Amino acid sequence: MKILAVSDQIVERVYGLATNGHFEDVELILGCGDLPYNYLEYLVTVLCVPLYYVPGNHDPEFNPLDVRSRAEGGSNLDLRFATYKNYIIGGFGGSTCYQPNAVNQYSQSDAYWRAFRMLPTLLLNRIIKGRALDILITHSPAFGIHDDSDQAHQGFKALNWLIKIAKPRYMFHGHTHFYRNNISESESVYEKTKIINVYPYKTIEID
Repeated sequence: MKILAVSDQIVERVYGLATNGHFEDVELILGCGDLPYNYLEYLVTVLCVPLYYVPGNHDPEFNPLDVRSRAEGGSNLDLRFATYKNYIIGGFGGSTCYQPNAVNQYSQSDAYWRAFRMLPTLLLNRIIKGRALDILITHSPAFGIHDDSDQAHQGFKALNWLIKIAKPRYMFHGHTHFYRNNISESESVYEKTKIINVYPYKTIEID
């Protein structure tokens, strides 16, 4: 299955690629946060495939009654799950906290509590489907993997724990940008999970 994954920055070229058939074999769109929802909505409209996304630290607080807080035609998977073409997909939004009382920003301890909330469904998936999770989409990276030293771009330790517990085959994230000199790799393997920083967009073939 071919996936178009996007995060953090509008790429004007993507508008043209989407309309000229460059993404015609894409079967799924994954949004990893900090993008205007009308950008995601455009991709859904043109490509006519499902969209699953998580919020970033610059996205509004989700309110099911407010259309401005969601991408129409897509599904917000923050701490939620979906199954598409037999792939179990789960999401974990937000970033580490660097501004008091900010939306979609969490301390390391808060992030652990959020991860714990995913445990019942992960356990149920393992019992019923034989595995907990196939694809994890996040905004922030895991701690020490594609993250940065400043508070705003430090990874979540809870995600390292979640990877060990859930054992997803893939994790896709955004948030860290590769113009930073100390970030050199966009793909890594951790606990047999392939981790990819999708900023600003990537097409990925998964088996």
